[in-house]
Amino acid sequence: MQSTWEKRRKRVFEIIEVGTEYDYISRIYDFFNAFCIILNLIVSMVYTFEEYRTAYGSLLMTIEQATVALFMVDYFLRIWTAKYLYPGSTQPRAILKYMTSFTGIVDLLSFLPQYLPFFFPAGAIAFRMFRIIRIFRLFRINAYYDSLNVITEVIVSKKQQLFSSVFIILMLMLASSLCMYSLEHEAQPEVFSNAFSGIWWAASTLLTVGYGDIYPITVLGKMFGIFIAFLGVGIVAIPTGIISAGFVDQYSRIKRMSEYGQEADIHFIQIHLTDQDKWAGKTISQLHLPARVIVAAIQRDHKIIVPRGNMVVKAGDAMVLGAESFHNNKGERIQLKEMVLQKNHPWIGQRIQELDISRRSIIVLVKRNGRTLIPNGNMLLREQDMVIFYSQIHMAGATEIDV
Repeated sequence: MQSTWEKRRKRVFEIIEVGTEYDYISRIYDFFNAFCIILNLIVSMVYTFEEYRTAYGSLLMTIEQATVALFMVDYFLRIWTAKYLYPGSTQPRAILKYMTSFTGIVDLLSFLPQYLPFFFPAGAIAFRMFRIIRIFRLFRINAYYDSLNVITEVIVSKKQQLFSSVFIILMLMLASSLCMYSLEHEAQPEVFSNAFSGIWWAASTLLTVGYGDIYPITVLGKMFGIFIAFLGVGIVAIPTGIISAGFVDQYSRIKRMSEYGQEADIHFIQIHLTDQDKWAGKTISQLHLPARVIVAAIQRDHKIIVPRGNMVVKAGDAMVLGAESFHNNKGERIQLKEMVLQKNHPWIGQRIQELDISRRSIIVLVKRNGRTLIPNGNMLLREQDMVIFYSQIHMAGATEIDV
């Protein structure tokens, strides 16, 4: 019973997390979750229009309450499956990690402000403001698409440079505010009443071209404003340049990785295990594979698994084995030949040991009706058999295979 319960919990975790293309239920949940997030935000925006609120207010509120209820269910499911999100932690610690993470806090605030007014009616207005945090739930959509993940990776990789540039901007805003206060306070005491009042002017001047509600009227103030305006163009370009360079670096790295992947001199084969295979029921470490042969992946029940040494392989698994290309001591490759036995071919109906071929020719594999057969001397060859053999002599109709 306990094992069945844990299997169900793990399956729920696989569904609510970002799924692979082979897990259709998880992918459907991903798209449904993203649809609910976008629908909730659209409804929240439409509800601010008085004409739509008057005509469709009850419908909009029903949609909002339904989507918020789904957010709540999603939150508690993630708490229930947190042990699989943080497999190295105990269950209470995994739950605490999720609840205190940025994603966990956003998930909590996605639905909690909707229900707090029922318990604390006096704070309804304040709780309504917290609903704005729901927009951060859109970051979950970021996890569904690799192209959007580049944005997150760039910001994380350049966070120190971005923090430094933001710190410089804040210091310049503070210094500009103090300077403008000193220059304009006597001429405009009601506008520049204190040093803090100049921060709005500094922000609008440094980061844009000025809003127009606060501006200098003295000669020195105008000259200083011109200087700050020119300085703001360069200051804003700092974080923009950092993010742009980060995008270039990230896409260059992805491109290099794809190029290296195409140049990798590794060949892969797929093996389907049956009940008769000796590997079935053993762990990866017990297979005793050669040093340069690896188990790259295992396909089981339409799921791709990256194997570990203690993983047990089962009958029905499709194992993908990888190995380096063969080179002899001279750096030469093995040249295999492939030949399909067409009608009236002299080999049809003969056993392999009876074939009149050179001793320098060895039949390696026979492909028949989509199956790969390991040949022996008593195997009868048939029409449409694909014979793969090693030969040092030329044979008409044979296609070279480079291993």
